[in-house]
Amino acid sequence: MSKQSTIAKEITFEGVGLHNGREVTVCLKPAEANTGIRFRSMDIKDSQFFKADVNCVSSTNRGTFLEKGNQKIGTVEHLLSALHAADIDNVDIEVNNGEIPIMDGSALAFSEQISQVGRELLEADQKELVIEKHMEFVDEDSGSSYILLPSLETEYVVMIDYGSKSIPKQFANFKQGDNYLQEIAPCRTFVFAQDLMHLLDQDLIKGGDVSNAIIYSDEELSSEHIEKLSNSLGKKDLKLSTQGVLNNVSLHFENEAARHKLLDLIGDLKLLGAKIKGKIIARKPGHTGNAALVKFLKKELQKQKKLKGRPIYSAMTPISHDVEAIKKLIPHRYPFLFVERIIELTETKVVGIKNVSFNEQIFQGHFPGNPVFPGVLQMEALAQTGGILALSTVEEPEKYDTYFLKMDNVKFKQKVVPGDTMILKMELLSPIRRGIVHMQGTVYVGDAIVSEGELTAQIVKSR
Repeated sequence: MSKQSTIAKEITFEGVGLHNGREVTVCLKPAEANTGIRFRSMDIKDSQFFKADVNCVSSTNRGTFLEKGNQKIGTVEHLLSALHAADIDNVDIEVNNGEIPIMDGSALAFSEQISQVGRELLEADQKELVIEKHMEFVDEDSGSSYILLPSLETEYVVMIDYGSKSIPKQFANFKQGDNYLQEIAPCRTFVFAQDLMHLLDQDLIKGGDVSNAIIYSDEELSSEHIEKLSNSLGKKDLKLSTQGVLNNVSLHFENEAARHKLLDLIGDLKLLGAKIKGKIIARKPGHTGNAALVKFLKKELQKQKKLKGRPIYSAMTPISHDVEAIKKLIPHRYPFLFVERIIELTETKVVGIKNVSFNEQIFQGHFPGNPVFPGVLQMEALAQTGGILALSTVEEPEKYDTYFLKMDNVKFKQKVVPGDTMILKMELLSPIRRGIVHMQGTVYVGDAIVSEGELTAQIVKSR
């Protein structure tokens, strides 16, 4: 597990807010472990820091806006993208005038200074979301769709298709170890000329000018339209190039639009508050879809926290002990043998498997028409699994038995029914002394904990 980090020195940025058009100063300060990325509006009296969390997203209209109480801070995605790519976990960010400056429309200025001051490692481990299986997520409101795949490294892929002549189908990708500063950070925000006047009419881009956005057009612009744009943006002699790009800027990359959407995605994913281990493929992403995706991922993260330590089991998982090997370690036999496989056995932990079949005798009476595997037998299955660990520590285990002394803090959380596969995990809570075995037991079915408890037994020589 990697360690958390913060920036090594304080950083200050100055610029103009894209939407409010005001001069903005932003100060980034080192923060302690487990602080997270936090914002504070310095122009609001008695304001307090609040975390950059997806649940604070108040708007995704041409940017990501965070709101907490009377504080609202806009266009956070480019700065968050630079922090995400630099693997910075903890920073306090002070902002005046309610918006992160647009700079040149990219994350380059942020990324350069963060790179210059460097990281300071902290003692705490990074929070991590591991994508363990193929999942798909679609945001119905925006039409953005995402494929999530297991991977040994972090990788993000973006594919866009606007049905546009000036922006043909494009894709871009970024994975752990790539040069974000050179390949992604310089890629600027973009807009279609046909939408630009509408945005100006909405009073959304007061700080927009020809130096901080790429303006595309699929069709020839009338002289009246060009004149309006020239007056609004303060740029004379606007012309449309053969690429369908106004002559305010030249492209850094042929796929700069896709790279900027990737930049935005990286920034919005920082609102999860955890590092992502896996691959995300985004089709037609935008801030609205990205925020919905992060809320979905947040639920997965909470589930993983709850199930931390859950053994991974499938039909392909190697077996250390089959049922015949188990019978050589413990005395239980049909119909009272409730562990069929051991998939892990160490000095302090054992993991067993029990497949629950409808043919088991217990279901004749528990309960007719509503078969439920008894909770007390779940504890028995744990005890037998723990007995395998206990007896593996003695010579000639066939000459010993394990007997229950007590069960504490036992909880039954979900029914177990025919067709379920119980994963039985037992971990030593203290070293075995004088034959006393004190263990924490947990029974999993799928992604759920179905029962748990502390079990204490004694190793006794057989009569």
